[in-house]
Amino acid sequence: MAIHKGRGFSCINYPIGMNLGGDPSQALVHSNPDGKFMVALSSIDLGQGMKSVTRQIAAETLGVPVEDVYVDTADSDTGPHCMGSFASRGTHRVGNAVIAAAKEARAVMLEAAAEELEVNAADLVTDGKGNIHVRGAPSRSITTAEAAGAAQFKQGKTVSGRGIFLIPLSDVNPETGEMTPVSCFAHAAMVVDVEVDDETGEVTVLEMNSAYEVGRALNPRLVEQQLVGGAWMGMSHALFETTEPYYPDRREGPEDFNGYLMPGPGDVVTHNIAILERPAPDGPYGGKGPGEMCANPVLPAIANAVFNAVGVRVYDLPITPDKVLRGLRDNGGAKPGPRL
Repeated sequence: MAIHKGRGFSCINYPIGMNLGGDPSQALVHSNPDGKFMVALSSIDLGQGMKSVTRQIAAETLGVPVEDVYVDTADSDTGPHCMGSFASRGTHRVGNAVIAAAKEARAVMLEAAAEELEVNAADLVTDGKGNIHVRGAPSRSITTAEAAGAAQFKQGKTVSGRGIFLIPLSDVNPETGEMTPVSCFAHAAMVVDVEVDDETGEVTVLEMNSAYEVGRALNPRLVEQQLVGGAWMGMSHALFETTEPYYPDRREGPEDFNGYLMPGPGDVVTHNIAILERPAPDGPYGGKGPGEMCANPVLPAIANAVFNAVGVRVYDLPITPDKVLRGLRDNGGAKPGPRL
């Protein structure tokens, strides 16, 4: 009986969003009289950082400090339409809609400022710090708060904007039905090192090394956190989580998360991540978003690592000790592969 080390590799090309029906998302942006901006979305933040990223995108487009922007995703009944938070589409689709809405709101804000400064709106620039000034003459300026207040209380203008992003529909080959279902892809490669105990069948993940191409990382810390958390989720799917063999009879299954098998903090391993930036031409400031791709490459990498360690190929997840032991029995024992 022995502990066998194995290494597995996987790579993935992951589609961002869909093409069907144009995959639309909408956004609304408006200013309060004090110059603070509200971004209204029906795109739900599931913990992936939707609010933070769209807040950054809106602030960058408006030319105001990020602390002057708020994002509301509270009510999909009264908010603008969105296809939903799925298919890794949030940053790409919603971010582009926010840019369109913020551009429209910015134009109204600059018109209001131009009227107060008695200049042409085309001659105005924002400094990202809450000020609007005449290009080449920074002393001639007005704050965004003053411009918003003037628009609403003096000029009768609504500093607001509407935006929608729609993917151009793909041509369809009339003979084969072939089409382009998405607009861009993200990419990843992962190497996972494991140990497999040929007496108990237990698989222990030792280390992960990965590279992710995510367009431009609009918020690098959020991207890194999502990649780390997603990899942990992928490890959980690969080795722990299942309703089998209890489904559809749940009498012997876990009734709550106290009995549901998942990895704990002690199972978290070192994960070295390289984030590669290749800005997407049609992405908001080049961003794509990592989304579901965080978890996907972990599963085949672990399966390949187990095969490399003991020669057992498991085709249905999770890779539980009993499946490893049955594979070892059928193979006549452990048959380690070459060290990679």
